[in-house]
Amino acid sequence: MRIFVTGAAGFIGSTLTDRLLGVGHSVVGYDNFSTGREKFLTHALTNPGFSIVRGDICDERALAKAMSGCDLVIHLAANADVRFGLAHPRRDLELNTIATMNVLEAMRTNGIRRIAMASSGSVYGEPSIFPTPESAPFPVQTSLYAASKVAAEGFLQAYCEGFGFQGYVFRFVSILGERYTHGHVIDFFKQLSVHPEYLEVLGNGKQRKSYLYVQDCIDAILLCLEQPGKINIYNLGTDEYCEVDESIGWISETLSVSPERRYAGGERGWIGDSPFILLDCSRIRSLGWRPKLSIREAVVRTVKFIDQNRWCVEDGH
Repeated sequence: MRIFVTGAAGFIGSTLTDRLLGVGHSVVGYDNFSTGREKFLTHALTNPGFSIVRGDICDERALAKAMSGCDLVIHLAANADVRFGLAHPRRDLELNTIATMNVLEAMRTNGIRRIAMASSGSVYGEPSIFPTPESAPFPVQTSLYAASKVAAEGFLQAYCEGFGFQGYVFRFVSILGERYTHGHVIDFFKQLSVHPEYLEVLGNGKQRKSYLYVQDCIDAILLCLEQPGKINIYNLGTDEYCEVDESIGWISETLSVSPERRYAGGERGWIGDSPFILLDCSRIRSLGWRPKLSIREAVVRTVKFIDQNRWCVEDGH
């Protein structure tokens, strides 16, 4: 297939692009490089089946032009800055919801009918059911990011009903692994690089989080894309979780440091930070998928990658 990937220069997007090219698909990448890294595309650019378009998903005309001739769209581009979302209230709306609408309209213009979209486990807010299944009722939203993803999912589902699209929605936990560019491992790594003797921790360190290794995530995506059905929604995560304190221990051990932990206090790191995330992934598991790496293994592998590729921390692009 000829596959259009938004956010192709990002952490997940570039890793997925390499995998798609590796199994014989051609890929048109679309990225404005605001957070994507050109170095992540080094391998892809050696493949004659790959091309990259430097463009913005808010530019409807450029998006539609670049998408021409593709068979499937995998929409990964988004604003994922959950923590500071309240400082820029329109950013999630524009880059997550309206941008998804732009992607859907560009597809309609080009006669493309298949789309896969990265959503988030944060759409469940602070649920009362653990592990949380895809059928869980949506509670009051606790972050602008999650609210924008709920709206984007809604538009995708409406296009599937109204225009005969086939849609795949992936509700991720946080993803770890090579090319990881933002999140708690980067935050702690940066701190420990400056002052290895102490670590400032948002919240009380008891927040319970689930994480998934990036290659396991892509295994799941590729498997799901083989499934029939008009609208396919899958949680992607592991069947385990860890406390922030546990993750700090693994990071510190890998870096051979023993920092004093200074806690800000409270069960949330910031407004909208869910103190417990654990998704029910039995739907994707029923297809035969299993994550190969544990959370601990994913954290350690991520730390080693960052330590060996410090440009990911020091150089924006």
